[in-house]
Amino acid sequence: MVTRAMDNVSEFIIQGLCDFPECQLPLFVLFLIIYLFIIIGNLVIFSIILVNSNLHTPMYKFLLSLSITDISSTSNILPALLNFLITKQNRMSLFWCMTQLYLYLSLAGCEYIVLTAMAYDRYVAICDPLHYITRISEKHCAWLISTSYCVGLASSVCHIVLISKLSYCNSHLIDHFFCDLIPLLKLSCSDTFNVEILTYVSGTLLAGNCFLLTLISYIFIISTILKIQSTHGRQKAFSTCASHLTCVIILIDPIVCI
Repeated sequence: MVTRAMDNVSEFIIQGLCDFPECQLPLFVLFLIIYLFIIIGNLVIFSIILVNSNLHTPMYKFLLSLSITDISSTSNILPALLNFLITKQNRMSLFWCMTQLYLYLSLAGCEYIVLTAMAYDRYVAICDPLHYITRISEKHCAWLISTSYCVGLASSVCHIVLISKLSYCNSHLIDHFFCDLIPLLKLSCSDTFNVEILTYVSGTLLAGNCFLLTLISYIFIISTILKIQSTHGRQKAFSTCASHLTCVIILIDPIVCI
């Protein structure tokens, strides 16, 4: 996959976040704390769901898979960044650069689809509660989660194949703190039109459709909640999906802006 690109570059230099040596240690401490909080927080969620049998429901299984994805995506980037900051060895081989980019894109896709599946779960729970057990059974839940990972992991294969065939003869310095798509395209002296078109199309199909399906689900959810007579009933129904809606807004808004 990477033989053609190997003719002109064997490694990249990650520029990082700061060019001044005195800021390397503070940044290392900051990102180490962030990384530990992310890992510990997700492991706590992971442990609570596994230990408490009352939480072995579809919603918490989706949350469990989301925690796994979050740990994986964070561990794909932050450990390498921490190593660069503390050792100042900011070189990354072509193979590991392509691997990091693939995992970054794939895990992001997995996260979008899992969040969309969670929106569907909340839609059925609130709008069609009598059929919830049959429509979101253990079998359907497992199918939704496995499909999310399969689609997410497969969605970035074409990107990596095309990017690895580009020639990187302009520079080996990546103006970023990890191997991201746009900084790599800026370094290439090859025609990047196909990669750019694929990025726009796949981004629109994946992130756009996930956003659209989530939006449609919440239109029905909000419509159903507003029909509930009691204020307590409306608050209780909305509280079951408030945390998921917050996650969606936090994740989707930056992607739409980008």
